[in-house]
Amino acid sequence: MTNGQQMSLFSGLGPRHLNLPDATIWYQAGFIAPFEARGYFERLQAHVAWRSEHLVAYGKQMPIPRLTAWYGDPGAFFTYSRIHNSPLDWTDDLTKLRCAVEQATQHRFNGVLLNLYRDGTDSIAWHSDNEREFGEQPVIASLTFGATRKFRLRHKSREDLEVVELPLEDGSLLVMAGETQRHWEHEIRKSKTVTGPRINLTFRLVLTR
Repeated sequence: MTNGQQMSLFSGLGPRHLNLPDATIWYQAGFIAPFEARGYFERLQAHVAWRSEHLVAYGKQMPIPRLTAWYGDPGAFFTYSRIHNSPLDWTDDLTKLRCAVEQATQHRFNGVLLNLYRDGTDSIAWHSDNEREFGEQPVIASLTFGATRKFRLRHKSREDLEVVELPLEDGSLLVMAGETQRHWEHEIRKSKTVTGPRINLTFRLVLTR
């Protein structure tokens, strides 16, 4: 997709809405000011309880190509790729970021999944955030700190639609809501040109009993 085509996805000023069918997505660059973003990145990288998880594929255990952590309210458990996540207690930084994201989205969150992409060799494959714990129309709010990575989206059934690429910048906020997870999936590809680390926080509402 050309730069011109990418720009045509957006409308309006401030938060930019992606004009995509079967999706409600908006993006705001500079949601966190640069000097604050740098501080958050350094503290999160140093103090989050990062874990190296493994998946079983073809009868072998394989490390996930990134580090992860899950923080949230008591009882906010969720499972993906057979990995069970029990919430760690919110830190001061994560609490401040949750409040800022809740104010911007007017939506409540009770958990956050953190991913540390150590460099361009770390990635995440095509997937949707459609775990049953998030309900039928989940709101996923994604904060980025550190290196810019290309966030790619593709429709699950419409082959006439091209893959969409959106560079997620330091301090940016991406929000996916409505029918997005039902009809679209997304990925972060490996990149030979990215050398710096990126931390991504995806705030979610786990439906607890």
